[in-house]
Amino acid sequence: QVQLVESGGGLVQAGGSLRLSCAASGRTFSTFTVYTMGWFRQAPGKEREFVAVSLYWGSLSYADSVKGRFTISRDNSKNTVYLQMNSLEPEDTAVYYCAASRYGTNWSVDSFGFWGQGTQVTVSS
Repeated sequence: QVQLVESGGGLVQAGGSLRLSCAASGRTFSTFTVYTMGWFRQAPGKEREFVAVSLYWGSLSYADSVKGRFTISRDNSKNTVYLQMNSLEPEDTAVYYCAASRYGTNWSVDSFGFWGQGTQVTVSS
């Protein structure tokens, strides 16, 4: 079992920045380096959507809507993945979720077996 705990959400004005963190732990949690870590978001009335992913072998990928504004990174020594969000827009308002997939090779929602509880990000205009 893997537990994921997100933090760092909040209220920010358009153009501002936030950094989300997601710490992983668990009784059967193996080395963090074998987990593909993803960030997703879900706005009210919408489906959960992909934001960014850090694949376990080191590759990164982003949704087109956040490219150039968001950066995903990970600190394997701290079992933590981050999402730096700059130039935030009201359209970025959503609950942001961290997800983990052991040896995951893609970033579809269904490919992640472990999810955090989510953290709210609200961007005011």
